[in-house]
Amino acid sequence: MNMNSTQKKTTDKTIDTIGTQYYKNQYANFYSIIRLFQHIRAVLCVSMLLLVGCTSYIPRKNLPQTLTGICADDTMKLVTIPVPVIASSPNEGVTSGALMAFLVHNRQDEVTTLIAPQVTYNKNFGVTGSLYGASYPTPERSIEFNLSQSGRVNHDYELRVRDTSLLRNNLELNGFVFKLSDGSSRFFGFNARSPQQMETNYANDELGYNISAGYKIGRYYQLTVGDRFRDVSIRSGAIKNLPYIKDKFSSAIVPGINGFTTHAMRISLSYSTLDNQITPTYGGYARILFEPTMKSLGGAGDYRHYEVEAKGFVPLVNARYISVFRFMYNQTLGKDVPFLEQSILGGESSLRGFGRNRFIDNSFLLCNLEERIRLFRWKVFGVTADWEVAPFVDLGAVMKSLDKAEGSDFEFNPGVGFRAIVRPNIIGRVDIGIGKDGPAVFVGLGYPF
Repeated sequence: MNMNSTQKKTTDKTIDTIGTQYYKNQYANFYSIIRLFQHIRAVLCVSMLLLVGCTSYIPRKNLPQTLTGICADDTMKLVTIPVPVIASSPNEGVTSGALMAFLVHNRQDEVTTLIAPQVTYNKNFGVTGSLYGASYPTPERSIEFNLSQSGRVNHDYELRVRDTSLLRNNLELNGFVFKLSDGSSRFFGFNARSPQQMETNYANDELGYNISAGYKIGRYYQLTVGDRFRDVSIRSGAIKNLPYIKDKFSSAIVPGINGFTTHAMRISLSYSTLDNQITPTYGGYARILFEPTMKSLGGAGDYRHYEVEAKGFVPLVNARYISVFRFMYNQTLGKDVPFLEQSILGGESSLRGFGRNRFIDNSFLLCNLEERIRLFRWKVFGVTADWEVAPFVDLGAVMKSLDKAEGSDFEFNPGVGFRAIVRPNIIGRVDIGIGKDGPAVFVGLGYPF
């Protein structure tokens, strides 16, 4: 079949466009790999700079009781460590700056309080000032807060409280309140095959709370009831080289794009033989959850979340090697469910080869495998830390329902993590995952699961 001149020009233009996009993608992936090695080098530099910390001793009476805990001497050990901040994530890009970590110890030489003010710079958000704090006045109680304000778009104010001391340690109370705005958020469309070329940006401005009460049944089981509220506004984001979500999608295609409110009850039953809730080294954990959202309670619609999770920790050689696995299935059923309330994969705690919220649909199936290897135990200025390397594999996909899952939809994300653990409650980590969009680097606190 012969083409006329107009058809030929159109075809040539299409081929040129595809070729241009191909080379742009290849360049972006190559640049991401270069940045990946830069971050690895930066992490090594940070580790060496920890040596410039110092230890001092101050009278207990000069500190509030919430900072000292019950197991405290008259004189408290305070370790001060300046740390350069070099972080990166697929959504936010590169962030750099500095923080000062203050660690207060009790008489068992355990960290009872961590206070960390920091100042950072990111080209998308400008200068950000933050203050993070975590206090463990008793083994049964903890208080965490984060206060963060950026020059552009972003802010994050959080308070989290946990208490397991009531009714002879049989009742666990949890409370979490927050106000945040994330100008780096992304939306690519629904389903497992949403293309990278459909990437859009927005800021989700949120206010809400999450409260729960769990009661032990026997030695290993816990029944938990809770209440969750979330009010979300969708605004212009901070990533100016990407289209705004409302310029590319409509509310008819993407429910919740004009904002929404969620008010949901929650009930779950869990089983746990873990030796520690924050830094486990052995045991198993399983949980089933049901969470209905109702218009009658002020929610955006009537829909339901179902979730099943199981994870296990198998130690070897006196817990120097810990094999960890997690399996998780989540399903959301209902009509016109807001897009940020559906089943979501991507980010530092699910598929670590992609940015947050990369894949969205009615359901997801996820498997995480990780080998946590303690390289050495290092005591610097009275702080004993376990330094770990953790090769991992993440495998997961979103789908309409489990029976519609296809093998080609699953994302395979290999990677490696680096962790510093001050037991029993403080974990710093860097996770590097490889996905089809290129490498992803996450820096944060706490284990991914």
